[in-house]
Amino acid sequence: MALYPLPIARWTILAIMVLFAVILPVSLHEYYLSIINLSLIAIVGALGLNILVGYTGQISVGHAAFMSVGAYTAANLAVKLGLPFWITLPAGGLMAALVGAIVGIPSLRIKGLYLAIATLAGQLIIEWIINHTPAISGGAQASIQVPRPTLWGYELRSQGQLYFFLLFFAALAIVATLNLIRSRIGRAFVAIRDQDIAAEIIGINIYRYKLLSFAISSFYAGVCGVLYTYYLGIANYEQFQIVVSIDYLAMIIIGGLGSVLGSILGAVFVTMLPIVLRLAMEPLAGLFFSPGEMSSVIASTRLVLFGGLIIFFLVVEPEGLNRLWRNIRNYFRVWPFSY
Repeated sequence: MALYPLPIARWTILAIMVLFAVILPVSLHEYYLSIINLSLIAIVGALGLNILVGYTGQISVGHAAFMSVGAYTAANLAVKLGLPFWITLPAGGLMAALVGAIVGIPSLRIKGLYLAIATLAGQLIIEWIINHTPAISGGAQASIQVPRPTLWGYELRSQGQLYFFLLFFAALAIVATLNLIRSRIGRAFVAIRDQDIAAEIIGINIYRYKLLSFAISSFYAGVCGVLYTYYLGIANYEQFQIVVSIDYLAMIIIGGLGSVLGSILGAVFVTMLPIVLRLAMEPLAGLFFSPGEMSSVIASTRLVLFGGLIIFFLVVEPEGLNRLWRNIRNYFRVWPFSY
């Protein structure tokens, strides 16, 4: 698989971005770094779901379940066997890929809403198994305390250290996705999305590639779950409930289906939205709501905004933030002239 080529101008922009990323932890407060770290983790998960939904055209509402598989796999390996993160992280991804391929078997016969219901059933089944199997979940609270990752003997504890740790895997996921989509496998995914019958006629094994798409997407989800576990220091089923799956669907719909840039924009947008919403609504707490009511009001407003934004982008701009960015870029490319 050839590496994704970049023109000279894009290499310059990339070098500036890398320089900015290096000096970012020095200039930002720990709180804002924590938000960026959560965005980096979300980017990995959104890329995986977009491979399945955006590029292959399959529907899944069980993404969080595969994240939990990766999280608990890594947590058990780290706690019970004392394995380092460079073993537990790919192990969690591979276990999630295996489970994802099994859950994706119904995609060989059904599609659309029926497939969405099947993946929802997979989400509920995996949640039930984790909660009722102490050997997996670690007991009644379904929680496992996980030590922070160590690199060359140093434990990564501060937000700045975790920032570089997570940035590496987010960048690796972006590069891997760009190369996957332009490979033979990626072209087969797009062909199945556009017209699966025509893809089968030209010799694409749609059953094989559908399962492969589920496996790759679940691998990303498993890695995302492992990163969440190491970042938070705990594996808990409440981090991977059905609401999280809906959040990731919102990320790729708002960001743009079938787009790597859309996955990044959507992940950052959905992660930042509750923070911006809280900062905007907190001054109103003393005017209209009591401090105790404010948290529930912000949570309810967040859900209303999510639903409204999903409907807005599906109706007005189905290609999401990625399309809006391209429109702005194309406008300034010829501005101030119209030709």
